[in-house]
Amino acid sequence: MSTFILDGFENPVEVTLTQNITKEQLLDFPAFRTWKSALQQNLKLQKTDPEHAFYDDPYTLRSITIQSVDWFGRSKIGFVKLKAVVRNKEAKADLPGIAFLRGGSVAMLMILRPKDSRDERLVVMTEQPRLPAGSLSFVEIPAGMLDDAETFSGAAAKEIEEETGFKLPRSELIDLTELALKQSKITERSLKNAMYPSPGGSDEFIPIFLWEKELDRQEIEDLRGKLTGKRSGDGEMIRLRVCDYEDLWREGARDAKTLAAWALVGFVFCLLKFLLLTIYTVRRTQQGGCYPGRIERTEEKAENHA
Repeated sequence: MSTFILDGFENPVEVTLTQNITKEQLLDFPAFRTWKSALQQNLKLQKTDPEHAFYDDPYTLRSITIQSVDWFGRSKIGFVKLKAVVRNKEAKADLPGIAFLRGGSVAMLMILRPKDSRDERLVVMTEQPRLPAGSLSFVEIPAGMLDDAETFSGAAAKEIEEETGFKLPRSELIDLTELALKQSKITERSLKNAMYPSPGGSDEFIPIFLWEKELDRQEIEDLRGKLTGKRSGDGEMIRLRVCDYEDLWREGARDAKTLAAWALVGFVFCLLKFLLLTIYTVRRTQQGGCYPGRIERTEEKAENHA
């Protein structure tokens, strides 16, 4: 096993490598770079913010041991498992430092509205093997891994198209996580505008997008049970499901992405309803004043419109 000193930290940090990765390959792995940058920022913040919980006895990164590396083919790192030793002067034990680095993914809440009933909302879901969960038929909303540039238009868009058959232009997407975090009073500039499904063990982050489209009802019915996915030797087989939006919380209860999307889109719909109500009320006020009885009727009409 080889070692090297990782730059950029207050004290020398020794990194111990496995035999199937070099220093250059590790430092070029996007997920490792992102993790390192976030950790650097947060370790520095301890010493500059008097309100920080660790201000009086800040933690430092002492060493990193790369425990395993999985490759996608011969040239692309898929996953890195490491153990970081992070401790302060008074701590009797290190902070939990085992991390599974894989980088980001994108989740997509795809809502279809039948043209003959625009108030009806249906959600596209996938059913596929998820061996880490011990399942051969895990139900979830569509998702795709981000490429090295961490942009949706690359690998993630292609993967979701392979799963669902739909091309999703970036201009048609609403970033639900970004909208929600703009309202947050908690600032974590070192983190992504995304949901972290397992921060106790993994760096994975998932921005959640909303996409809506009107289709003929027959086109929607044809999606039910459709088999998709790549079949060029990798064994991937995906079955599409279509469920009522009102049932999404129940049908996708095992999937963190689905539950997060369901909660976030509820926030967006409430925000849109509030904006419509505000616009409607302002217009009515400008047309002839507004008194309590009129406000109540205005709210009722705005809710019906939304």
